Amino acid sequence: MIGVILMAAITVILAAVIGTFVLGLGDDLQDQQPTSSFNFDCNAGNTGSVDITHTEDDTIDADTNTVTVTASEGCIASPDTGSNQWPAEEISAGTSRTFNHDAGSRSGQTVNVNWESSSGGSSATLASDTAPE
Repeated sequence: MIGVILMAAITVILAAVIGTFVLGLGDDLQDQQPTSSFNFDCNAGNTGSVDITHTEDDTIDADTNTVTVTASEGCIASPDTGSNQWPAEEISAGTSRTFNHDAGSRSGQTVNVNWESSSGGSSATLASDTAPE
């Protein structure tokens, strides 16, 4: 009798899990914003370039998620990609990239690290930093 009840319970649980993903309800689970911390370092002379380092928390797969860097004014780009997109790689604690700001000076500028899920259904600003005047 107990065996029959356990088998029925397992069947119901499996059906619920499979149904969730078949009906697309599991897509939201994959679109969850990562929890990540970043450090921003203005390069010597405040020339407009900034080193951004992932310091802790969730690893982000930039191959399947889009990570971009934006500035409050002007354009900012990575020498690695020629755009504001973080190079496609796994972004984990200690990963660092330099981004150049075309305004020539980052003084007073706010720089954001932005994330967008692979489906495009979710996006968020993960970190933000305003350079001193």
